[in-house]
Amino acid sequence: MDEKRPVIGITMGDPTGIGPEIAAKALSTKEVNELCKPLVVGDKGVMEQVLEIARINNLKVNSIREVEQAIFEYGTMNVFDLSNVDLTKLVHGKVSRMGGRAAFEAIQKVIELAMEGKVDATVTGPIHKEALNLAGYHYSGHTEIYAELTGTKNYAMMLIHGDFRVVHVTTHISLRKACDLIKKDRVLNTIKLAYKAMLSLGIKEPRIGVAALNPHAGEGGLFGDEEKEAIRPAVEEAKNEGISVEGPVPPDTVFAKARGGGYDVVVAMYHDQGHIPLKLLGFLWDRKKGEWSSIRGVNVTLGLPIIRTSVDHGVAFDKAGKGKANPESLIEAIKVAVQMAKNKKCRSGI
Repeated sequence: MDEKRPVIGITMGDPTGIGPEIAAKALSTKEVNELCKPLVVGDKGVMEQVLEIARINNLKVNSIREVEQAIFEYGTMNVFDLSNVDLTKLVHGKVSRMGGRAAFEAIQKVIELAMEGKVDATVTGPIHKEALNLAGYHYSGHTEIYAELTGTKNYAMMLIHGDFRVVHVTTHISLRKACDLIKKDRVLNTIKLAYKAMLSLGIKEPRIGVAALNPHAGEGGLFGDEEKEAIRPAVEEAKNEGISVEGPVPPDTVFAKARGGGYDVVVAMYHDQGHIPLKLLGFLWDRKKGEWSSIRGVNVTLGLPIIRTSVDHGVAFDKAGKGKANPESLIEAIKVAVQMAKNKKCRSGI
C-alpha cells in the first residue's frame, strides 16, 4: 500500500441506478484523488456514458483488466472493465435482470481483488435487491454477499455519520424475528465487533453504549425480559473483558447521549432502531424542491477479513440517468475506507 494513498476498489452498483454517476462525480474531485488511488469496478461503457449524462468533463476513462494497468492520477478514471452491460438494453430507473447481474459481478470481483491484496479496501455503490434476485442471486443485501464470499460467520453492520456511529445486533429480518434473536452471545459478539471497529478508526479507548430492546429498558421485566436475560449479561461480560461499555440504556435516550459525546458507538438491537437516528442526522429533505438536499451516511460491514464501506442509500431510481445525483455519501464512504486501511496498516506493523 502507498504510504499516503491506499488503493480503493469502488463498485459501480446497479447500472440502472445512480451508482455509476456518484462514482464518477466522486472521482472527479481532487479531494478523493488526494486521499486514495480509486479504481471503479464495473462496465466501461456505463462509466463513459455517465460522464456525458452528468457533464463531467475533467475525467477520461482508462479501461483495464489488471490493477497493475491503472494510472492513478487526477483526471483519469480507472475502470476494471467487466464488459457485462449492453447499453442498448440499459434503461435507467427500471429493475432489470441485467442490472442485478452486473451489480453482483462487480461485488464479486472487488472482493476477489481485496482478498488477493490488490486493493486495500472496498467501497460499494447502491444495488437493488429485487434486481439481484431476478438475476438469480438470492441475498438480502451487500452484507450477506460479503459474508458468504469471504467465509465470514461473525459479522455486523455499522452506520456512520461524522462521529455518530451505530452497530446493529440484527438487520435485514422482520421485527418479530429480530426480537427472538436477542441472545447474550449475539449481543456480546456485536459489542466486541463494535469495540474492534472503533480501534480500526483510531479511537484508542472506545466508549460503547448498548441500547435496550424494550421501552424503559424493560422496566425491571414489566415490559419484557430481554434486558435482564440477554443484554445486561452480555454487557457485564464485556466489562469483565476490559471493554468500556454501558447498558442496557433506554433506546429513547441512548442515541441522544451518543450525539452529545457520551459514547463513541451505540449497539442497536434491530435495523430501524439504529437507522432512524442516523438518517435523521444525515438525510435532509428540501420541502420546496420535494427532494433530498443532502444524503450523508456510511455503511460498514464489520468482522470481515477485508474492509468494506458503502453508501447508506439506495439506487434512487427517480434520479437515475438525469445527472442530478448527490455523491456526498459515497465520498464519505471512501474517506472511512481510507481511514480504516491506514489504521489497519499501522496496527499490522507493515
